[in-house]
Amino acid sequence: MPVKDARVGKSRLAGVAGPDRQRLSRAIAEDTIAAAAQVVGARRLVLVTGDRPLAASWGAAGALVVEDRGAGLNDAISDAIRAAGTGPYAALLGDLPALRPCDLARALCAADHHEQSFVPDADGTGTVLRCGGAFVPRFGAGSAAAHAADGATPLDLDLPHLRTDVDDEPSLVAAARLGLGPATRSALEALRPADHR
Repeated sequence: MPVKDARVGKSRLAGVAGPDRQRLSRAIAEDTIAAAAQVVGARRLVLVTGDRPLAASWGAAGALVVEDRGAGLNDAISDAIRAAGTGPYAALLGDLPALRPCDLARALCAADHHEQSFVPDADGTGTVLRCGGAFVPRFGAGSAAAHAADGATPLDLDLPHLRTDVDDEPSLVAAARLGLGPATRSALEALRPADHR
């Protein structure tokens, strides 16, 4: 799981969170990691990040923490795959604050039936989860088509809690409608009244 340092992550949420953007960014990651850990166990998580608080807390919980080289999302995932050793692998985005463990478990179960697969994001163009043996991650704009072109099977599952990644205010609103995790909910509730309507 790649997670940007909260000091630089989620810049498009600055209009929502203002000076609390760092706290909100870290909270989104925290909820995502916690949901994944409930499914696979912290010791099976590989977290690629430059965020020291997250690295310290999840490293203490047993996750394998890899320092983010700052080379971008796909390189971070490739680093995680190398660090994990023997596959299969599941690369999950770190910005899914509405993620529920049961939905991730369902997606991973569906992925077990395919050598290579991915779960597209809510609008169908991006990717939130990529599964399989050794693969080249192609996250970013148009990643669903890129992963499909590599031969991965799209898992078009009715799992909005998994498929709603948060990059900006509209996607945060969509995730909030689904139900946010406790850390993200707490971070939003702590915003100044003028920022939190």
